[in-house]
Amino acid sequence: MNGSAATKQESLPTDKLAQALKHYWGYDCFRPRQEEVVRGLAAGRDVCVVMPTGGGKSLCYQLPAVLDERRTAVVISPLIALMQDQVAQLRQMGVPAVFLNSAVQEADRAEVKRKAVAGEYRLIYVSPERVVMDGTPEWLKKVPVSFFVIDEAHCISEWGHDFRPEYRQLSKLRAMFPEQAIAAFTASATRQVRHDIVEQLRLKDPLKSVSSFRRENLRYLVKECTGKMQDDLLLEAVRRVKDGNVIVYSPTVARVGEIIDLLGEHGVAAVGYHGQMDSTTRRTNQEKWMTEEAPVLVGTIAFGLGINKPNVRAVVRLGLPDSIEQLYQETGRAGRDGLPADCYLLWQKRDYGLRAHFIQQIGDPEER
Repeated sequence: MNGSAATKQESLPTDKLAQALKHYWGYDCFRPRQEEVVRGLAAGRDVCVVMPTGGGKSLCYQLPAVLDERRTAVVISPLIALMQDQVAQLRQMGVPAVFLNSAVQEADRAEVKRKAVAGEYRLIYVSPERVVMDGTPEWLKKVPVSFFVIDEAHCISEWGHDFRPEYRQLSKLRAMFPEQAIAAFTASATRQVRHDIVEQLRLKDPLKSVSSFRRENLRYLVKECTGKMQDDLLLEAVRRVKDGNVIVYSPTVARVGEIIDLLGEHGVAAVGYHGQMDSTTRRTNQEKWMTEEAPVLVGTIAFGLGINKPNVRAVVRLGLPDSIEQLYQETGRAGRDGLPADCYLLWQKRDYGLRAHFIQQIGDPEER
């Protein structure tokens, strides 16, 4: 860290941090590792943060953005729904925030851009595609940007479990904005992925903050199933939840329908979510689940990125996941309110065959 950044970090009074934490979020103290990240970003330092799902990543960049009353943090997120949720929450807290994505009309977009140049927002949310789109860098250079945030940063790494090609373009950020700090946030990243994130984004002497992945309120139950055992254990897991929501992860689209039918036959309201549904149906089903009209959501891995529902009491995975990282991401959606939650892995011997089939579908021999 350079001298001016260190001075700025030291000059950030603890009482000012505590007051903002209490005023905007209602918390009396930080969760583990949050304060060091907040101070690092407030000091203008690059950061690479690995924090468990539900560990409070968004506060780490929202708080320094709120404290900087003259500048704007640009948050790059892959999900429209997540952008909209976070902006709605910030506005409710009295923080001027906005999102720019394909859902915003052209006329409204021009107004947002004008206000951004005038420094009227503390946070602006954009998609990874839009931030490097023609014209966007030129506009952002007129905005008083404090720092950039890359959410779901593991998507930039080919070694990550959820690599997205559009994230690779973000490697241009450092060249386009050499003076602004860049903060990379993810809930799951192996050491190899962390190194790749730092290298791809060209982070300069970043503060690296890796939190423990152990969450005391989650209980894991792993069971090899034969015959009808998987269906029976699934029903038992769902029935145990008296207050709250359940996510069931299915290995295939076809199995999603079978599980919804099974639950319906036993009087349990469930909705589906997978990539072959149209976006309107997916959005409607997600809303039914969020409002608890249907307490159980049965989905493929297409569901969950950016979901922040505090009272998920159980996550049930049917079949083996692609990786331990994927399992961690899925089960990390349980118990975000800190109360006990159960995470089930109900697998069968035939899952090995299904995994082998999916591996064979990968075109790139190295990736395979």
